Amino acid sequence: MRNSVTKVASLGLLAGVLLLPAVPAAANTTAAGTAAVSASVQDDPFNVFKVSVKAPKKAKAGGKVTYQVKALNTGPYIADAWFLGGQFPKGVDLKRVTYRSSVKKTQCFSEGRAFLCFAPKALKKGESVSFSFYTKLTKKAKGTQTAALGVISYDVQTGMENLSKEELDRLGIPAHGYLKTVKTKIVR
Repeated sequence: MRNSVTKVASLGLLAGVLLLPAVPAAANTTAAGTAAVSASVQDDPFNVFKVSVKAPKKAKAGGKVTYQVKALNTGPYIADAWFLGGQFPKGVDLKRVTYRSSVKKTQCFSEGRAFLCFAPKALKKGESVSFSFYTKLTKKAKGTQTAALGVISYDVQTGMENLSKEELDRLGIPAHGYLKTVKTKIVR
């Protein structure tokens, strides 16, 4: 299923931290994480994700770029509060981003360079998801375009999956980011 991005919730890139202040009613949970490692440090996260990201090594300004992301829950528990996305390069025309997900009813949200997708599926240990993001570079794109994409996962206890982001933050629920950086060189 190929979908275009809808701007339903506000995402902001604040002090290097991706925050999702509002989530669609179907989501019931939210996530926060950083482009580096995690918003909160905890010795044993509930879910560790193995992430792979593919992107072309070279692309023409004004051309198309596809980012393929695969995320595997390596456990030790079921991941029921996770988001896939990250930050697209400056040279990507965000009005032309579409996506394909292995999970039905996935919803994506963007603001600025930040971009997250909520996929309504609990991932058991050993299960994976795949996403493809179809983008178009601006004609002014130049240099090397860098994207940081992957998974942001909350450590929610059983029964907490319906709490709002504000309540999860108030309770200090840790979030962990598993992001990979990919670079595409712009050629003329």
